[in-house]
Amino acid sequence: MSRAHARAGSSPAVRTKSGRTPPAASSPPHEAIVKLLILSDIHANHDALRAVPEDYDELWVLGDLVNYGPEPAEAVAWVRARASLVVQGNHDHAVAHDDDTTWSPRYRALSEATRRYTSSVLSTADKAYLGSLPERAEAEREGTTFHLLHGTPADPLRGRWPADETAWAALLAGIEADVLLCGHSHVPMLKQVGGKVVLNPGSVGQPRNGRAGGSYAVWQDGTFTLRAFEYPVEDTIGKIDALPLKLETRAELAAILRTGTV
Repeated sequence: MSRAHARAGSSPAVRTKSGRTPPAASSPPHEAIVKLLILSDIHANHDALRAVPEDYDELWVLGDLVNYGPEPAEAVAWVRARASLVVQGNHDHAVAHDDDTTWSPRYRALSEATRRYTSSVLSTADKAYLGSLPERAEAEREGTTFHLLHGTPADPLRGRWPADETAWAALLAGIEADVLLCGHSHVPMLKQVGGKVVLNPGSVGQPRNGRAGGSYAVWQDGTFTLRAFEYPVEDTIGKIDALPLKLETRAELAAILRTGTV
């Protein structure tokens, strides 16, 4: 079982240490190190995806490839061509199953309007791909174990973490992995809870952390780092303005991208 501890720095970071025996002094000085790029909540924002300024060995995606944004087919194709692990988000599930019944009241109008548009432009194969995505995935890299989902362990599609962090330990009780990776909130988060690391990379395509621009996470050499990046927001808004949606829907989607708030 890996142990984790926080490391100070300008970017939030947590290092996970495996219990393996360190390499001998005679080992090659340049061992291959896996670099994981972790994305979530792309929301059909292909401009943001293409602007992620990071090389990587492996890409993991924590759900919500579609809805809200103007280019769902392009976003799905980008992920399918590159990601080795992808879990299903609530918007992926809704598009795959034509299901609008579970939207939260705050986001229902935007979600329903963009789901209808997304369903009209995605191929049958792309919808089947979204429907085939698992709600959870597990992996091990370099002695660290990972549990991937979109929401929370109690509700992997739609669950939200309680504001009271003392309740988090109970949610994590059934998770044996060293690291839980989640999305859904669109807000970056990196915490240690009861000896486990909980990480949310934030949103690539529709951030809600008060800034215009996407975010993601990197895991390399046992260390997690949250990172932010810029992309041509106005180009994406121009594409939203061309969608067959009501003016007020397009205006609200544009405002979220410009401000990073809802």
